[in-house]
Amino acid sequence: MPQNLKALTSLRFIAAMWVVSFDYWHDLTAVTPRLVSKGYLGVELFFVLSGFILSHVYLQGFGARRFRYADFLWARLARVYPVHLATLLGMGALIAGATLLGVEAGGKVLVWSSLPAQFTLTQAWGLGLQGGWNHPSWSISAEWFAYLTFPVFAWAAWRLRHRPGVAVLLALVLVAALETGFERLAGFPLTQATIAWGALRIVPCFALGCAVYLLWSAHPIRRPALAIAGAAVSLGAILLALQAGAPDAVAIGLFGGLIFSLAGLASAGSRLLTAAPLVYLGEVSFAVYMVCIPWQLVFVKAAHRGLGLPDGPLPLPLWLALVVGVVPAAMVLHHLVERPARDAMRRHGLPFQRDRTRLGARSAAVAAGN
Repeated sequence: MPQNLKALTSLRFIAAMWVVSFDYWHDLTAVTPRLVSKGYLGVELFFVLSGFILSHVYLQGFGARRFRYADFLWARLARVYPVHLATLLGMGALIAGATLLGVEAGGKVLVWSSLPAQFTLTQAWGLGLQGGWNHPSWSISAEWFAYLTFPVFAWAAWRLRHRPGVAVLLALVLVAALETGFERLAGFPLTQATIAWGALRIVPCFALGCAVYLLWSAHPIRRPALAIAGAAVSLGAILLALQAGAPDAVAIGLFGGLIFSLAGLASAGSRLLTAAPLVYLGEVSFAVYMVCIPWQLVFVKAAHRGLGLPDGPLPLPLWLALVVGVVPAAMVLHHLVERPARDAMRRHGLPFQRDRTRLGARSAAVAAGN
């Protein structure tokens, strides 16, 4: 059983709330601090984390030829699809309810042409260019792309497992090349791509996460003070890069250093960032990310309509209620949908495998009867 890296679970909540602050800030004021304006990079942090964690869980099995691709995809689908489906259907229900109440809410959300891509998790592959529905789900589509291609990442990582420094260097070169080349060709940064190029956006980050895992597994930090110092330096460098307006590729590279140091907390035996409430919030972070836009739509529309507020930013107390309220909304989604559906899907396993098992058992019974 792979080691539980609780500090990285806690980091997921911080990343999710960074994205939430980016999405919600315009409901408070038009003046946006640099750190908040870069909140979209919380998605990149998730992507690097994803590459690290999946390598942590599956790479050894891949190298030992114990990796079962179908089981892997089913487990990953169980992780993301129930929440995606619930928020997708929930957005449809919200728009229907708003329409019945005479509230305009769905002009840019209810986009029927993109629905097939939404159901198949291909909306970030250029197949749902009209957008709509629950916009953050584009990143789940990008994750699905990384899951489908995980054997390619794992093959490359396994080949470089004895040269982790080379792996990290190559991953950083890939980050710089794709970020720079894409912006020159497309005219906008890859870190701001969603429904058109979201599947490409995850590639350099996921590769970096895999490479950082190789470095951590080969050279784990054994001294808590060193891990804490590394995390502090990495965090400070990230904040400095963001404040200085450095290219997004710089922050992405520094995310790798932060994740390496926080993983080092576990290998060094440190309990920093392992408090149960913080780890729990990390566990609900996926639901926070997926419910943040539906919750925003409901809260803001209700605040303006119910309190008779003029169009524009919310008063600070209401805005704080908006930000804080996304967490209990995510808890409901986590406990009513995410956990039970994920556990049920993993418990029952792949449908066609169950059918094959039953057929094999029936054949064995027939053979025994003969």
